[in-house]
Amino acid sequence: MRVSDIPEIDRLSTPEKILLVEDLWDSIAADESSVPVPQSHMEELDRRIKSYKSHPGNFLSLRELRGKIDRRK
Repeated sequence: MRVSDIPEIDRLSTPEKILLVEDLWDSIAADESSVPVPQSHMEELDRRIKSYKSHPGNFLSLRELRGKIDRRK
């Protein structure tokens, strides 16, 4: 289905379109099992977990990361 299949969408304002998208996303997120996780994502997650377990000292905590970001501003 495309936006052009629903002509009423073109008549919505931008804020209304954003609300529609949010509602659509919420309806998808409500049933996570209906959205399959691609194998490539699972492989990347496995790779990152393995990297973390091999070298846990090479990673920043969230607090450290935020500090680095704040210092750049």
